[in-house]
Amino acid sequence: MKVLAAMSGGVDSAVAAARAVDAGHEVVGVHLALSRMPGTLRTGSRGCCTIEDSMDAHRAADVLGIPFYVWDFSERFKEDIVDDFIAEYAAGRTPNPCMRCNERIKFAALLDKGLALGFDAIATGHYAEVKYDDAGNPELHRGNDMNKDQSYVLGVLTTEQLKHSYFPIGVSASKADVRAEAAERDLSVANKPDSYDICFIPDGDTKTWLADKIPMRPGAVLDQTGEQVGTHDGATAYTVGQRRGLQLGRPAADGQPRYVLEVKPEDNTVVVGPKRMLAVDELKGIRTTWCGLPPSDIGEGPDEAIDCLVQVRAHGDPVPAHAWVDTTDPADAPPVERGDEPEGDAAATPAPRGPGRRIVVRLEEALTGVAPGQTAVLYRGTRVLGQATIDAARALEPA
Repeated sequence: MKVLAAMSGGVDSAVAAARAVDAGHEVVGVHLALSRMPGTLRTGSRGCCTIEDSMDAHRAADVLGIPFYVWDFSERFKEDIVDDFIAEYAAGRTPNPCMRCNERIKFAALLDKGLALGFDAIATGHYAEVKYDDAGNPELHRGNDMNKDQSYVLGVLTTEQLKHSYFPIGVSASKADVRAEAAERDLSVANKPDSYDICFIPDGDTKTWLADKIPMRPGAVLDQTGEQVGTHDGATAYTVGQRRGLQLGRPAADGQPRYVLEVKPEDNTVVVGPKRMLAVDELKGIRTTWCGLPPSDIGEGPDEAIDCLVQVRAHGDPVPAHAWVDTTDPADAPPVERGDEPEGDAAATPAPRGPGRRIVVRLEEALTGVAPGQTAVLYRGTRVLGQATIDAARALEPA
């Protein structure tokens, strides 16, 4: 099998490429240049996609004895990831740029180019597994190391994309094992720190970064009764569940901390309240996609709900839930069904992600701090079923 190994410059992708070589595949390494003006050096775990990362990836490829290239995806990355991130925050939503990158860059633009060049699969350093059922259909499952599992951010993948996806380190028992293997292979990245921040905001200061991209206007911070309790520098810099940096003029009457309950960019206000008011028991999702699960398996209405687990953060705890297609909204379009993509070089291109039909996810256990724009990923055991962008959540205690 001809494998295109996406090498970020980190230890996971380096070991993934090494295992692909060990498996007897014809492997070529590629590093994606995602910025026209990349930073020169990392600072600990801050940032990625720097010149240093590119050099680390090149050194790893040399150790493995495989060809190595750098491909410029900076324009596509800016349009599909950075600009999308800005637009989502401007609309009062909280996006996950890593999921967008997997959906639109790694397993779309990169995979399309790889297929066009004759490669059979893309190998990445994600902690996840692709398994096959008795009929040969791919299924996406959690990685063995639950502390590093990345199946959540891969929930946007389609069946066709899974057919061309290869995650060699998903079977690893732990990250420590991966680092030990890298050291045994004399890979210089064996002890390189992991990256935790948004790659294009390396200092982690999202608020300041957004202030340079979105016009910020001071406005009112209201409590759950509508009374003004403070001011803000710009509503779009806040997210549901946020506690720090609220600039409140006076403490709450009960002396308890207050959290962001809602962001309203249309009138430039932020609503805050006690933590208990963050609890929600039902989610509505849009732009739904299914990861190897036929949309016909999802019932219409609560009487035909499927039992599942739902996870709303990359490393959040999954909770039991029931999900179904919402047929109560007359504005809904037909569902976005991404299970029957065409064969050939264009197979990896995502289907349109328009509004689609909504799904409803009713939780058996309340979740807190769920923001519009986050992603709800549905599981059955370790298997990913699909995902939807959260459009609304029903609070247990409405404001």
